[in-house]
Amino acid sequence: QVRLVESGGGLVQPGGSLRLSCATSEDILTNYVIGWFRQAPGGEREGISCLGSNNYYAQSVKGRFTISRDWAKNMVYLQMNSMNSEDTGVYFCAAGIKWITNSEAMCTQDGQVSDWGQGTQVTVSS
Repeated sequence: QVRLVESGGGLVQPGGSLRLSCATSEDILTNYVIGWFRQAPGGEREGISCLGSNNYYAQSVKGRFTISRDWAKNMVYLQMNSMNSEDTGVYFCAAGIKWITNSEAMCTQDGQVSDWGQGTQVTVSS
């Protein structure tokens, strides 16, 4: 069973910052591509950042968001800066089998994700 547990969501003002965390296991970090997806209200789920030899970032978050991992803690983070209302949504941690996908494919192509976390709500509002 793939364990992906998100935390860190909440309410933040425009221009503010937030860091999301995804708790997983060493086995998952080793054998899976890990990424963050976002589902805005009434919208579809989209890949915004995925880990890889070249980390992938969606154009809408490039330069503002940073994905990282901590091998010692078995954690994947999404640091979000200069946030705006369009960043509002439910954020999901996701995993795709490494020998099947890569960072860009997992974030941009359908059918690449094998497992999802439960999601965490992020609201950007004044």
